[in-house]
Amino acid sequence: MQEDFRLIIDLVTVLAAAAGGGLLAALLKQPVLLGYLIAGILVGPTGLGLIKEVVQVETLAQFGVAFLLFALGVEFSFSELKKVKEISLGGGGLQIILTITITALVSIATGWVTSPPQGVFLGAILSLSSTAVVLKSLMERNEADAPHGQVMLGILVVQDLALGLMLAVLPALDRPVEEIGIAMGWALLQTMLFAAGAVVAGIWLIPPMLRLLAKTESRELFLLGVCAICLGIALLTEHLGLSIEMGAFVAGLMISEAEYADETLTYVEPIRDIFASLFFVSIGMLIDPTFLWNNLELILGLVALVFVGKFLIVTPLVRLFRYPLKTAIIVGLGLAQIGEFSFVLASEGQALGLVSRRVYLLILGTTAVTLVLTPFVMRAVPKLLDWAESVPWLDRYLTQADVAVVVSEDIPFQNHVVVCGYGRIGSNMVKLLTAMDQPLVVIDQSESRVQKLRDAGIPYIYGSATSLHVLEKAGINQAKVWPWPCPTR
Repeated sequence: MQEDFRLIIDLVTVLAAAAGGGLLAALLKQPVLLGYLIAGILVGPTGLGLIKEVVQVETLAQFGVAFLLFALGVEFSFSELKKVKEISLGGGGLQIILTITITALVSIATGWVTSPPQGVFLGAILSLSSTAVVLKSLMERNEADAPHGQVMLGILVVQDLALGLMLAVLPALDRPVEEIGIAMGWALLQTMLFAAGAVVAGIWLIPPMLRLLAKTESRELFLLGVCAICLGIALLTEHLGLSIEMGAFVAGLMISEAEYADETLTYVEPIRDIFASLFFVSIGMLIDPTFLWNNLELILGLVALVFVGKFLIVTPLVRLFRYPLKTAIIVGLGLAQIGEFSFVLASEGQALGLVSRRVYLLILGTTAVTLVLTPFVMRAVPKLLDWAESVPWLDRYLTQADVAVVVSEDIPFQNHVVVCGYGRIGSNMVKLLTAMDQPLVVIDQSESRVQKLRDAGIPYIYGSATSLHVLEKAGINQAKVWPWPCPTR
């Protein structure tokens, strides 16, 4: 069969399998992502063998991750990134360093690896979480703007940035220390130069290009231009030794500050969803059910170790940055998996002789199982925490640690009104109170809503209105009880 026609058949097979698997998962009220992964197992080489050339499908699947992160960048924006810069840069950086250090020490002490470079390599693999799976799960639950969603995405951005550094350092791991330093320095220099170029392009080049495309009033030309920008920048980062995914995310950040961001997102979302399904099916193709079954006990033990270990590292770090305990627990469990980019590191490590074939397969199996479990964990944990808050003695532990993460400087201290939430009803209440010159403060834990409050110059507290500490910070004891119905003016 001709090679190009074989690719068409494989592509149709994958899309049909993804649609069938996703539909079955939806009918069973399970995450659609699970259906994609199972579809990949069935049609892959270790399943029914309908797909022979996995490499070709994986190549197309890279578009899925690129568009997924591109859309994330458009939605996230520089302003959103600034709000979680402390936890993303500080917490994300510490999480990577601690995971690599602890994994290297434990693996050497227990004899899992035979040399420090192998321990560092194993720690690098475990330090990465899944941007694609976490983002997809957050989007399905509309939690990308929630505090835990913002924190997760901030940390994941740093992890994706670190991937380029890891890939640059990997070949020098078994060489003298000075060569590792040179490799790290060169990778950091490339990253900084690319970041500076991205800022310049985002301010002076991208907006005029989008404006020119919009003037044509052609939906096709606008979409083609946006895709060209996304994939062009992604290929540039790949050429610089960084990842395609990181370039796509930065391209999205550039467009997020332009006036056509919403229109761009509307056009790109259908393409993103189609190619993202390809990506998740390709992940399923890498799973070997026979190997998993033959090593089930060992792999389940490694999965438990990964979940517990990463949870114990991430959760205290989030608390260290003064986020509520509930948020810290959700983030800790939400990031307690091995990311899909670890497949890239594991493949490179095997080629360089850092791991044996068996260890490589164990890494793939453990990673695959953690990716499958993550949607269930992210769905179950908030429900369990909501239930825990209904139990008096558990609620005390959850709410005692809640603090206001961000507090505006102009909060009134007496005879004011405390508005809990800035949704549809809360925003209308604020308009009414503002028109009456009534001092007020708004409590909300949505980053997007807090930004609206900042822009409007309305006093706010970023935190949970269910926390006694947050209510005390809002001056609830000195607040004014407004007579109802409110007088009109």
